[in-house]
Amino acid sequence: MAYIDGFVMAVPTANKQKFIDHANAFDAMFKEFGALRVIEAWGADVPDGEVTDMKKAVQAKDDETVVFSWVEWPDKATRDAAMEKMMKDPRATEEGAKMPFDGKRMIMGGFDAVVDF
Repeated sequence: MAYIDGFVMAVPTANKQKFIDHANAFDAMFKEFGALRVIEAWGADVPDGEVTDMKKAVQAKDDETVVFSWVEWPDKATRDAAMEKMMKDPRATEEGAKMPFDGKRMIMGGFDAVVDF
């Protein structure tokens, strides 16, 4: 089954187009190196929770929008090989330096798909 990398981040709402441009550049590399699908989703209905929520998880400020993204890989081996290639690719270094959000507040993780319905 597929392997999924998931990301949640707070992006300054004023940087929406900068984020889209940044994502298009990075996502093209993911696809080049074997990703099956990349989704970047701009928060439209991200409710406040009583104990925790996506905004709190990334310490989103009033002028920021929560973005939820994921990359679908055929398997973890493909993902690991792609990440190794990206770490050596100067395009990733250049694009990483231009992140239009605070990368320290981004949360991410890798997941084995267990249900694909």
